[in-house]
Amino acid sequence: MKDLMGRAIWDYFHKEDPKDLQTETSISELDELPVDYLFRDFEEMNKIEKKALKLASGRVLDIGAGAGSHSLYLQNERNLDVTALDISPKSIEICKLRGIQKAVAQNMLEFSGETFDTILLLMNGTGIFQSLKVIDIYLKKLHSLLNKNGQILIDSTDILYMFDTDEDGGVYIPAERYYGELDYTVHYKGESEDPIKWLYLDFNTLKNAAENNGFRIEKVVQDEDSYLARLTEK
Repeated sequence: MKDLMGRAIWDYFHKEDPKDLQTETSISELDELPVDYLFRDFEEMNKIEKKALKLASGRVLDIGAGAGSHSLYLQNERNLDVTALDISPKSIEICKLRGIQKAVAQNMLEFSGETFDTILLLMNGTGIFQSLKVIDIYLKKLHSLLNKNGQILIDSTDILYMFDTDEDGGVYIPAERYYGELDYTVHYKGESEDPIKWLYLDFNTLKNAAENNGFRIEKVVQDEDSYLARLTEK
């Protein structure tokens, strides 16, 4: 992994000629991701993020922490015990430089030894699940990291709207796979990561997977095609 996302976060923090990231998926064209968006404060966050951060309690694990904006708010404004976790080493270095007291560079499937009252997966948190074929592995892992009476706060977007429709309202979706399974590629300063698997989930599909893995689930916020879900142990 070239860690291009981490390099962009590093460059922005150190003011070393940062450029906007570019992202694309197997069903969408190249799009700009301004790196300063990853450093936004609470007031700049969307409705789903704000609700999740308000619901967070106890010991918190922030999975896919990026530049650490969610963790910083919970640590500094909510006075919560937060661990920022990200697969990107450079991102975690910046989390530490920004003042996050606990920050770990590791794949969530390899992270162990602690349990939490709240687990956060935001900015399309279901993306980390990669595909429906392995979603059970990730949900079982999350279950193992959760304290009794704990909660998982996770968001996603139903991307059905991105597919073409016929004159009768039918949607042209792939026959060979779930329509939310995409290849996701990051570009930065002329370099490209290898494509990764990324998963967008409609709520009902997440609900079925969660319930099959010992969770109760409720939809907390619906914001157009995006939503925030709360998972708790059955």
